[in-house]
Amino acid sequence: MSELAKRLVRDVPDFPKKGIVFKDITPVLANPQAFREVIDALAARYRAKGVDRVLAIESRGFLFGSALAYALGVGLVIVRKPGKLPWKCVREEYALEYGKDTLEMHVDAVGPGQKILVVDDLLATGGTAEAVGRLVARQGAQVLEYAFVVELGFLKGRARLGQERVYSLIEY
Repeated sequence: MSELAKRLVRDVPDFPKKGIVFKDITPVLANPQAFREVIDALAARYRAKGVDRVLAIESRGFLFGSALAYALGVGLVIVRKPGKLPWKCVREEYALEYGKDTLEMHVDAVGPGQKILVVDDLLATGGTAEAVGRLVARQGAQVLEYAFVVELGFLKGRARLGQERVYSLIEY
């Protein structure tokens, strides 16, 4: 993986709340070489794996997922918070540390037998990605793998999603 991208990810202390150190990927996006290296590395991994669609998770996942779908020559699926998509949706509720959240995807976004690559900027506990996996499975498709730019290994999201189905470029 690009050492440049790893150097550019910056720590933002106490964001979004006190005690959290946020991993900010916006400097990677702003640097054309680093952004290209990230997309090229992901595309090289998945080019020959038979991906039918790239599924990007709101919102920073859209930035990497759209570029990756373009590089692979496949369609892009987006998963959003409730009420943001204009067509009929399937939804999945999932538990947060304090409460619940919900994600939606168009009912026709993925279909039976399709191989779906789920992409997001960061893997923490894995709860959001796990909920997306359930959405995909309910539509008869299969998550080929979960791909992340950054992984916070100490939060053990990889174990939650299945060790062999997670790929990340940068781990902390």
